[in-house]
Amino acid sequence: MSELVRLRQAAGHTQESFVGFFLEEAARMGVHASVSVRQLRRWERESPPPLPHPSQQMVLEAIFGVPLVEMGFGVPQHRLTVSAPMSDPETVKRRTFVADVGALAAGSLMPDRPGPRVGTADVAQLRKKLDALYRMDHSLGSVPALERSRRIEKEITSALRCASYTSRVGHELQTLLAELHGHRAWYGYDGGRIGQGRASCLEALAAAQLVDDSMLQISVLETLVLLSIKAERTWEAAGAVENARWLATRAGAGHTVHLVIALREANVATHVGDLAGTRRALSRAVSHQGRADMDENVPKWARFAGPFEIDYATADMYVRAQQPRRAVPFLRAAVRGIGGGLARNGASYRVKLAGVLLDAGEVEEACAEMGAVLDACSGIRSPKLLKRVAEFRQSVVRIDNADARACGERIRETISGGIA
Repeated sequence: MSELVRLRQAAGHTQESFVGFFLEEAARMGVHASVSVRQLRRWERESPPPLPHPSQQMVLEAIFGVPLVEMGFGVPQHRLTVSAPMSDPETVKRRTFVADVGALAAGSLMPDRPGPRVGTADVAQLRKKLDALYRMDHSLGSVPALERSRRIEKEITSALRCASYTSRVGHELQTLLAELHGHRAWYGYDGGRIGQGRASCLEALAAAQLVDDSMLQISVLETLVLLSIKAERTWEAAGAVENARWLATRAGAGHTVHLVIALREANVATHVGDLAGTRRALSRAVSHQGRADMDENVPKWARFAGPFEIDYATADMYVRAQQPRRAVPFLRAAVRGIGGGLARNGASYRVKLAGVLLDAGEVEEACAEMGAVLDACSGIRSPKLLKRVAEFRQSVVRIDNADARACGERIRETISGGIA
């Protein structure tokens, strides 16, 4: 039996059903590729089998989650695929993002109201505040961002309720409110307030639907995936992934948006222990990442996605498979690859790396990594980060080792001093 036959049968496909599944996967990836039953039979029967076209290779590797050469094909050097961290700066093309600076056009004026007139300049000021909120969350954490968001929400809702404005300005104000609720959903996730986060997601989704903004709906759905996983509502998380993919296809979204969706699909599959599904989702993510430089416009919420996120999700898969040593190089790459403007996420990644190193038996290195986190995270107020640090301490204090004891004591002193 050929390796390709074994892989196909392990996936539960006949030759006929595999051909249909291949077409569906190609459509999901945005790849123009197909295969016939006759061609599949040749691949499985002949030795060596005929080499698939590059587009067919992309789909086959996404379906089975292994390089083409491991399926039994003779693959030339320039077509070899390797399983390695994505964040190597020598091999990854850096993308230049193009911001959306479309002008605001005036429409019909809303009925007169007792409050002041709100125009495009006022909307621009609110937009600056919302953008600053995003940066605050990534640099200082969700606690101060949540406090600031409440003041911004009062400004937006007061304008919508009391002011006079054109229909276009009203549309922009409602869009800002939808984005704000989307931020608040994330703060719920970061702060462990899952119920509040899901409620904010529902508000954000309703507002995004009212302004008919597909990209905004996708951004909320990708947060809903994370919240639903935490709430043990995996059916809801899976549904959010599928709805996001449908919206992205309908809207003609670029590869970066599809990359985010693939990463969330990997989150769901990893959580339920479907590691084959995780590998397929990660293969799809790698495919989209490789074509992300074709995107002309990338939504702000999707700009975080890149090689380091793929590496982090790959590490998560290995952790779920109880293979911490295989997770370590991917976590190291993720820590190296994350941008300096994402201080909270960077600290969170390093805590994850420290924990995995500890699980792998590398106590001294794990404690050194945690020490670097404590040096860097002063001023970051993130309940999720604090919880991860505390969980690391619970593990490290059980180890009878001088480095472990010193690390545990430093964490205790730092937490009592009010970090995060």
